[in-house]
Amino acid sequence: MPKLRNEKIFFFFLLSALWSAQKTEIIELKNNIKDRKGLTRSLSFIDNRPDKNIGTVQDKKNSVEFRFASGDLKGLVEGWFKGDNNKASGNNDIVLMLEDLKIYEEQDNNRTFPYVKARIKLSSFIKRNDKYYFIGRYNNVIVSNPNVTTHPSIFLAGEISEIFTQFVKASYYPNIAQGYFIPESEINRYEEYLNKGYKAFNNDVLKDGVYTSFQKFHNQEPDLDYSVKKNRKGKVIQLMYNDLETSLYKMYCYVENGKAYKITPVGFEEMQKDSKGFYIYSSRTNLFAASQTGGLFVGAVAGGLVGALIGAAIDSSSDANAGAVQAVGFRSTMESNIYIDSLTGGYVFEK
Repeated sequence: MPKLRNEKIFFFFLLSALWSAQKTEIIELKNNIKDRKGLTRSLSFIDNRPDKNIGTVQDKKNSVEFRFASGDLKGLVEGWFKGDNNKASGNNDIVLMLEDLKIYEEQDNNRTFPYVKARIKLSSFIKRNDKYYFIGRYNNVIVSNPNVTTHPSIFLAGEISEIFTQFVKASYYPNIAQGYFIPESEINRYEEYLNKGYKAFNNDVLKDGVYTSFQKFHNQEPDLDYSVKKNRKGKVIQLMYNDLETSLYKMYCYVENGKAYKITPVGFEEMQKDSKGFYIYSSRTNLFAASQTGGLFVGAVAGGLVGALIGAAIDSSSDANAGAVQAVGFRSTMESNIYIDSLTGGYVFEK
């Protein structure tokens, strides 16, 4: 009998230890998303993730699994909107699409320990009849630095919640003057459909000149009133508007001899091209570098979104840093290929 009792006690402590080591972190969708201008009539949600499992990571001595509060994410998101907009009276029908959400551990080159990361791709559209008009998207990897973050699971769950919140709120005020639409039958492959018109990528040769916005670069329409001024060493030092000097940061990029050079806070970076699109080789630290005025250059992660986005004001005066977002995750010094979003011109961090 004592032996049986000891075995029961052993298994009790074993189960208790396993239970304490398994935890769940809920990604909350509770922040206020009221459309204060009353433009939005409805918000519908499409979960296009090929794998609905978000991920499990180690947090201290615990294994933490990430989940939303409900397995019915469509019902959760649409109910979230209705709860804060119970008197919706606008004309806009917004569609939110989650294409990817993974939380994982990754040990990068020249790093002595792995970082916990969250990869998220979230897009929005406005639906009119059977046509979808692209508004914008957030497509990035958020990094948790274990040196400064006590619980990466809590940190990343909070960041994802904030991204959902700010992205939804910004999608209420779409800028779709470009008029690009996706037929309903093509909504699940909208990127491929819209990229057919991406002249900068599809054309064999880029047109020389200055481009003051990503959209003009996308359409290969250089601004003929602008040019660059160089010093004796051939370095670009000034942007010229006809005969007047103006700020370099009014420029998105310039093309010379068929090569594109994108302006960043630390200088010009050549835009390379591969099968995935255009990219620059840089780091978060460089792209979040402080400006001469002491602030941070902040750009829109989603080209058509207006207003505060992901906790940072969009600097509409500067397309130069489209994609750089203040205070989202760890600003790592690690350099890697950073792609240019083919639809928004924003940065896509993959590491």
